[in-house]
Amino acid sequence: MIRADAADLPDVGAPRTPDRLRRRASRLLSQLTVRSDRLINDGLAQADARKWHYAVLASLQDFGPGSQAALSGRTGIYRSDMVGVLNELAERDLVERAPDPEDQRRNIITISAEGRRQLRRLDKVLDALHDELLAPLNPAERDQFVELLNRLLDHHAGPS
Repeated sequence: MIRADAADLPDVGAPRTPDRLRRRASRLLSQLTVRSDRLINDGLAQADARKWHYAVLASLQDFGPGSQAALSGRTGIYRSDMVGVLNELAERDLVERAPDPEDQRRNIITISAEGRRQLRRLDKVLDALHDELLAPLNPAERDQFVELLNRLLDHHAGPS
C-alpha cells in the first residue's frame, strides 16, 4: 500500500484550476459562454421564448422591416434556420409577413404590436438574467466589460 504524505495531498481550499488556465482569455470566455447560454436559454424558456426570438424582434424594432436575408445578416441566424424562427414568431402574432412590392418572390417581415410588447417583456427578463450573470461586477465594471467585449467582437468581425 502506498501512502501519501500530507504535502502530496491536494489543498482543498486551493483553486481547482491551474493558474495558467485561469489566465487564458479564450478558455475563460468559453467557460463563461457555457454558463451564460445556460442561464439565458433557461430564463427565456420560462418566458416561453428563445434567444433567436429576441434577436429577430430586437432587429425589427431597431432597424425596421426587412427581408429574411436581411434579418439573417443582422442577427447571425443562418438563413436556413430563419424560416423556422419566423414561423414560430408569426404563429404567435409577433411578426407579420407581407410580399415585397419590389420583388414578389420574397417577404418583408415587420414587428407587430404584440411583438413590441413581447420585446419589452423579454428586455425585462434579460435585464434580470444579466444582473444575475454579472452579479460580481459593479455597474461601472459591467459597462466596461460590455464595452471591451464589443471592441473584441468588432475587431474580429472585420469590415461589415
